[in-house]
Amino acid sequence: MKYSLGPVLWYWPTEKLNTFYQQAASSDAEIIYLGETVCSKRRATSFSQWMEMARPLAAAGKQVVLSTLALLQSPSELKELRRYVDNGEFMVEASDMGTVNLAATHRLPFVAGPALNIYNAASLKILLKQGMVRWCMPVELSRDWLTALLEACEHDGFRDQFEVEVFGYGHLPLALSARCFTARSENRDKDHCETCCLRYPQGREVLSREGQPVFVLNGIQTLSSYCYHLGNEQHAMQSLVDVLRISPQDAETPALISEFRRNQQAEMPFTLDKRTHCNGYWHNIEGMALETTVGAQSA
Repeated sequence: MKYSLGPVLWYWPTEKLNTFYQQAASSDAEIIYLGETVCSKRRATSFSQWMEMARPLAAAGKQVVLSTLALLQSPSELKELRRYVDNGEFMVEASDMGTVNLAATHRLPFVAGPALNIYNAASLKILLKQGMVRWCMPVELSRDWLTALLEACEHDGFRDQFEVEVFGYGHLPLALSARCFTARSENRDKDHCETCCLRYPQGREVLSREGQPVFVLNGIQTLSSYCYHLGNEQHAMQSLVDVLRISPQDAETPALISEFRRNQQAEMPFTLDKRTHCNGYWHNIEGMALETTVGAQSA
């Protein structure tokens, strides 16, 4: 199994991103995604700067993929998207069907990101014809769902024509909105947000009325409060998953990939950090739950 470092979902300054990807270049990740995926108002890092960060990663032997916005709302965002698709060097991750259409028009191979909400073999077959080479499963799907879907792909004779990627670590990206929740939390409207999410490099936690952590606000994106952790489920991914995605949380994330690789057989449980973890979706139960199956194959 290969490991990927997903795009940074948070709004980090360019200097911090540069340092992060310099560390990522020497990490155990075979695949590295980079680019702005959440909000077009996050303009601190330009397209040319993303490209400058991408080239040393490619030179270090990483497969570089440029990730794109998951919620396109204006002509200016579409214009910027064309720059990503026309980059001439790297594959793109499509998080919106508009990106799929552009990539198909340019005959550019692409990764189907988890935000595309692809749930069945028929949809995968359509994307495959348009140039998809890898599919990252939506975060809310389970191992059982994945098994059944891939069996349907095998039955139709195209299972071996694309890679399967699973989101394996990080706060789960659950939803996007035209409204900016981080700005609202500061009594600002989106048009006058002053990119306040820059002040929250790991988002803003939302508690329930009972005081339980539920969500993390990240601009227009809502993530899970608990950190998804499938490091102890890798034994159940054999023959199903080609790539396990690690979502950047902080500067220490690239180093965590070696921990995942060392524990690929999941003989002993490992926790990685002090975050509260969950893995419910993988087990087809409530998402915030944590089920331990170390040392035994899932049913």
